[in-house]
Amino acid sequence: MKLNKDNVVLGFIGTGVMGRSMALNLMKAGYRVLVYNRTRSKAEDLIKQGALWKDTVADVAKEANVIITMVGYPRDVEEVYLDEKGIINNAKPGSYLIDMTTSSPMLAKRIYNAAKDKGLYALDAPVSGGDIGAREARLSIMVGGDPEDFNVVKPVFDAMGKNIVLQGGPGAGQYTKMCNQIAIASGMIGVCEAMVYAKKAGLDPTTVLKSIESGAAGSWSLSNLAPRMIKGDFTPGFYVKHFIKDMKIALESAKEMGLKMPGLELAFSLYENLAAEGEENSGTQALFKLYDR
Repeated sequence: MKLNKDNVVLGFIGTGVMGRSMALNLMKAGYRVLVYNRTRSKAEDLIKQGALWKDTVADVAKEANVIITMVGYPRDVEEVYLDEKGIINNAKPGSYLIDMTTSSPMLAKRIYNAAKDKGLYALDAPVSGGDIGAREARLSIMVGGDPEDFNVVKPVFDAMGKNIVLQGGPGAGQYTKMCNQIAIASGMIGVCEAMVYAKKAGLDPTTVLKSIESGAAGSWSLSNLAPRMIKGDFTPGFYVKHFIKDMKIALESAKEMGLKMPGLELAFSLYENLAAEGEENSGTQALFKLYDR
């Protein structure tokens, strides 16, 4: 099957910080988009711009032939896909299901198999790039699933991202996202420590950034989140609570593989301390607050 903007009815479930921008970019690309979110107010901007509101997950599944989910936690993914009133039990045979939530690789495999039994095509496709990447349609999209299904929905991915890679079979996208989160976790510690060190040394952290962000220390977190730390801007591009969820998944996967992850374990403990101080709904750059005291 070849998908185009004339024969795709695209359902988007989960219009939070990331999902809202992703759905809007699909609309800008010319797709007809149905939306559902547990809190309708978070979808109002999209509705005003032409998205069609649906009252339930099942309503989306019954009408759309490409369904994207961007929800919070693995338990939400499980409910949205596998519940009696969920996507798999209500979607039309031949539909494509794309979970872009960062979730469990094992759950991704379960969804793939359950979808296959119903004549549906499932891919796991978590993303990286934060709120900026979502807004600017330049997300990195890591995909797990069958190559033929990936090729069919590639134009949909193209409307949301720039670096789109099929990593392997079911679950491969989620395993790749765990690699991404593991690298970010320890990196965020380094960014926070570098910025507080600059401040305590009497340097201007913004000027320090000009020297170090384009050298060997350069990273997305350094270039995009360190400036927010310096300004005291801790609004979420990606929530602390969701990063804790991701690190927990990565630690559980590592344990299954017999791997020790001391850097990840340290970052996890620091972020749990941060959440305990009431910062679970702040952006991940709020880790800086643990240092800047």
